[in-house]
Amino acid sequence: MSAWQVIGMLVGSVVLIYMIAQLLRAPGQALMGVLRGLIVGVVALFVINLIGASFGFHIAINPFTAATTALLGLPGVAALVVINVWMV
Repeated sequence: MSAWQVIGMLVGSVVLIYMIAQLLRAPGQALMGVLRGLIVGVVALFVINLIGASFGFHIAINPFTAATTALLGLPGVAALVVINVWMV
């Protein structure tokens, strides 16, 4: 294993431990963050679908897209748009 792989695993482990500690310290805030991301993401998808309807562009709102937008927020919506444009 190279030194860069070890450094990457150490950094990833520290970030994961930090995220778990934040979740355990304030679970309500984490839940509110996911809920806020879900609402913003679904509204953004709805607006994109309204505007994109005139261009023949559509992103389905299903559990996968809702989870993506809930966890990633607007960057998740942007990723879904890029994936849709790239794959279709």
